[in-house]
Formats: sequence, C-alpha cells, structure tokens
Amino acid sequence: MTDLDLIDAARQAASYSYSPYSNFAVGAALRFADGTVVTGTNIENASYGLALCAETVAVSKAMADGVRGGLEAVAVTGPGDMPITPCGRCRQVLNELAQLGGTDPVILCVGPDEVRRTTLSALLPDAFGPASLT
Repeated sequence: MTDLDLIDAARQAASYSYSPYSNFAVGAALRFADGTVVTGTNIENASYGLALCAETVAVSKAMADGVRGGLEAVAVTGPGDMPITPCGRCRQVLNELAQLGGTDPVILCVGPDEVRRTTLSALLPDAFGPASLT
C-alpha cells in the first residue's frame, strides 16, 4: 500500500466519523510492515471529555486484533484548510504501539492540498514509553 492509498483509507475512515458536536470529522489509517492497515475515526460523546480521537480508535482496533509490531506509517486527515497532526494524547498512544515494535513511523499530516511528512519522534521527542519503565 502506497502513502496515497493510506491517505485514501484515512479519508474513507473520516466519512464514518460521529462528530455531531464539533463537525470535525477525522480519519486515521495505520500501516504495518506485514501489510496490515487499520483505520479509525473520531467518536464524540455528549459528555465531551469521553470523545475518542481517530488515532486512538485505530490503535485500539489494532491492539484488540493482536497487531502490535511493525508500525510503519500513519495518515491523519480532517476538515479545514491545513494539514492535521495528531493531538498530544494520540502522539503518546501511537508512541506506545511504535515502541512495542521498535519503530519510528512516518506521520502523514493531510490537508486538502498539502501532505506534511514527519516522524513520530519529531512530533513527540524524548517520549515516555515502555522502555522508560525498566
């Protein structure tokens, strides 16, 4: 799967967003070394603090299915005129999954006309993770 295919998967995931309060539909797609792709979308709740971000949903789905190593790339897409990046919480959640496989995934921050390519370590330097507990 190419980066463009991963971006398309994230955009498709965003179409399933449940975001009646913010109207800010976000989609995420995770690509693993074995070719597995897992998607997620944001899910809001009337009790705002209980909302789930697209990246967190995708990581939860992956881990629930036993996919825990080899995270290579993440595409995140949302509305607006600028590329979207994972929030701080999602950076930490993605870091946990990446550290389980010893990877530093590429993060594709997608906007309508631009894709910013970065790495998770650039977005979350000196991250706390499983190795920090030993």
